Amino acid sequence: MTEQRQTFAVLWLGQFAATAGLTVVVPLLPFYLAQLGTPPGDIALWTGVSLAAPAVTQMITGPLWGAVGDRYGRKAMVVRAHAGLAISLVLMALATTPGAFLAFRLLQGACGGVVSATATYASTLAAEDRRGRVLGGLFGATAAGALLGPLAGGVLAGTWGFGPIFVTVAGLLACSSVAAAWLLTEPERLPASGERAPLRAAAGVLLRRPDTRNVLLAGLAGQAAIYALVVVFAPQIHRITGSIADAAMWVGVLQATTWAASWAGGPWWGRYNDRALAQRGFAIAAACCAIAATLQAVVTSVELLIPLRMVQGFCFAAFLQSVLHVTSARVRERLSGTAFGFSTGVLDFGQVVGPLFGAVIAVTLPPVGAFGAIGVLLGIAALLAVRSAGRHSHAPITVAPEPRSAHV
Repeated sequence: MTEQRQTFAVLWLGQFAATAGLTVVVPLLPFYLAQLGTPPGDIALWTGVSLAAPAVTQMITGPLWGAVGDRYGRKAMVVRAHAGLAISLVLMALATTPGAFLAFRLLQGACGGVVSATATYASTLAAEDRRGRVLGGLFGATAAGALLGPLAGGVLAGTWGFGPIFVTVAGLLACSSVAAAWLLTEPERLPASGERAPLRAAAGVLLRRPDTRNVLLAGLAGQAAIYALVVVFAPQIHRITGSIADAAMWVGVLQATTWAASWAGGPWWGRYNDRALAQRGFAIAAACCAIAATLQAVVTSVELLIPLRMVQGFCFAAFLQSVLHVTSARVRERLSGTAFGFSTGVLDFGQVVGPLFGAVIAVTLPPVGAFGAIGVLLGIAALLAVRSAGRHSHAPITVAPEPRSAHV
């Protein structure tokens, strides 16, 4: 295996392990919180808060970790992210109260940030005409982990128990941290930028330029819409099937179908972004997602949801990587970690507000209206991406790109 392929294999496997490890716990949270003594009436509230908690702290710390990586090294941030997740998972296994578990979920977000750290490292090494392919491959790892993680968690929970699952996943993440420390090489760093406030410098570039500002807003709207869809999706399956048992089975099948389509879509959109404007790809993907999401409210057979969820999953794979593809080309390489951290922080905010938006429309609108509102939000994301692409050709380049030190 060449050094380039070895590097990408380490990054891919590490991101897969991190995503699979974190999503293992998602379907188990209500049961684990009940085991910790959470009153039955409060389990839904604690589950929602616990699910959102890592995104809240990661939204705050992501740009800060990015700035640390820009100053002291990108490899160290990959190692740190995996090790931080491993430690937080061990602590979750040791939690004895819902409050302690929530605190460790907050720690997970503060110490994690695998996606941002890995994308920064890979983008630093990637040739200009292969950046999309690299980011697309990494999103494929995320989708593969999100597909297989919940399946493994559901199978193992009944035989292993919750604590051993957390510890096992932590062990895998510790191994991936060691592998990154051993096998990855630190990219040649450019001279210090001289900015006293790198976060302000990177955020200033991204927010001042109309094209990057619009694509960040598009990513925020798209992410919020997808997470709002999670809230209204299961009740819609229950309405179609009329049975809780059948609904639970179909929710699992359709979630797996969605992530399988994302797994295939990640590399495809990455190659597209290398050939055309990433904003254009985002706009196409968001528009198709809007149609697929809206139609999910009017189908009368659960089998008809399969192609709609496949379209949704395939197109969702374009969102994060397209935003990072655009932002990575707009800042100096020495600030790319800070820019990636800031960009993923914006999208993490969508992950926080999306479920809240979904809860509001679920209780105030009929199903057609709720799914329609999500479709409108995805349509807004598409329009923002189109506006970003329109500004691309004539907006001045604020910061000239710097030479790459190696190629993946």
